[in-house]
Amino acid sequence: MNYLYGAFGSPCTVSIDFVDAETRKQASVKKENGQTVLVPLFLGQDSVVGEVRIDPVPGKKVEHTGVKIELLGQIELYFDRGNFYDFTSLVRELDVPGEILERKTYPFEFSTVEMQYESYNGVNVRLRYILKVTISRSYATNIVEYKDFWVRNYSPQPEINNSIKMEVGIEDCLHIEFEYSKSNFVIFCLVSFLNLFKLSKQIPSEGCDCGQDLLSTRPNQDQAYGA
Repeated sequence: MNYLYGAFGSPCTVSIDFVDAETRKQASVKKENGQTVLVPLFLGQDSVVGEVRIDPVPGKKVEHTGVKIELLGQIELYFDRGNFYDFTSLVRELDVPGEILERKTYPFEFSTVEMQYESYNGVNVRLRYILKVTISRSYATNIVEYKDFWVRNYSPQPEINNSIKMEVGIEDCLHIEFEYSKSNFVIFCLVSFLNLFKLSKQIPSEGCDCGQDLLSTRPNQDQAYGA
């Protein structure tokens, strides 16, 4: 088994690390199998800076035709797995063709990347950002490593945030007024309110003139009326 692994296994391990990994905030992301993982959190205009480390298996060398890293923004439909729509694609060449005999480290930087869309994991679709390292080889399968990260975009609060009033109702029957203290709320706001409404109700009566007597009746107020 060890011989087979040495013959067909990857001749190296590849890792991708961010320079500020210890201090950068993490986002909690739920995977398809239900497990929750933490991934690095970036904002829409952040720079993505880090390093790629390649460690050859002892006694082996990695012959390659080039090493590169890509920053990709992708949309994937779950019913069409394997096919991605790339809306962001940036490339940095890390190494020219040659051999890697011992650990080698490559710094990389994507400055002020425009990541206008937020990461999303839905029922039918997901939007994700990844770093992809590719070690290209002539006579063997390319070695590829991925690292996901999460993107959020925050909008500044509007300078003008006036109150807003709305009215709804049914003509000649029900009138409801809503008045909010401001027209824009952030997601963590608590909206407390008092709801006042006017209800006009018509109660029919029935009268019957029987000679000198007048009979008058009214239905119970809780009687249901149907159209």
